[in-house]
Amino acid sequence: MRPTLVLVAHPQMHLSRVNAALMKAAAGLGDEVVVRDLYAAYPDYLIDTAAEQQALREAELVVWVHPIRWYGMPPMMKLWLDEVLTAGWAYGAQGHALHGKSLWLVASTDGPRTAYQPDASGRPVFDLFLPPYEQTATVCGMRFLPPLVLRGAHRVTAAELQDHVDTFVQRLRSYPDWPELA
Repeated sequence: MRPTLVLVAHPQMHLSRVNAALMKAAAGLGDEVVVRDLYAAYPDYLIDTAAEQQALREAELVVWVHPIRWYGMPPMMKLWLDEVLTAGWAYGAQGHALHGKSLWLVASTDGPRTAYQPDASGRPVFDLFLPPYEQTATVCGMRFLPPLVLRGAHRVTAAELQDHVDTFVQRLRSYPDWPELA
């Protein structure tokens, strides 16, 4: 397994079935996977930019695990982006620290699967929320990987949740050998 940084941002982790299970699974994968629970690490919202940038330097794959709330990322994830992905470091004329790395979004929604069905254009509605993630990766010189999304997270069965976690673990273990990346 290649060096992987898993950033988890759930504002109420104690209430999360999905994100908590994903975080636990990632933490069990060994030394090549570093897991950071951003809300636990920064309860005061004072992000240690240098430490986060160092963790990013060491990773080949960066994974963002969080719920989609009001069609976007939780506040801590947005703050992390603002504080850590700085001009001259992550992007801009001198900002090449993340070039060549991959970014993988692993998200969950509370809304049921039917809320994210294709719209009149045929494009799945959830895809309309992805441009900020894709553009962040592009600006930082990263490859944006196909997201792993669990819809209707509060309604999934234990078996469906386990299938999702198994897929997540399998993808972490097999990166970059994913069929859709060939």
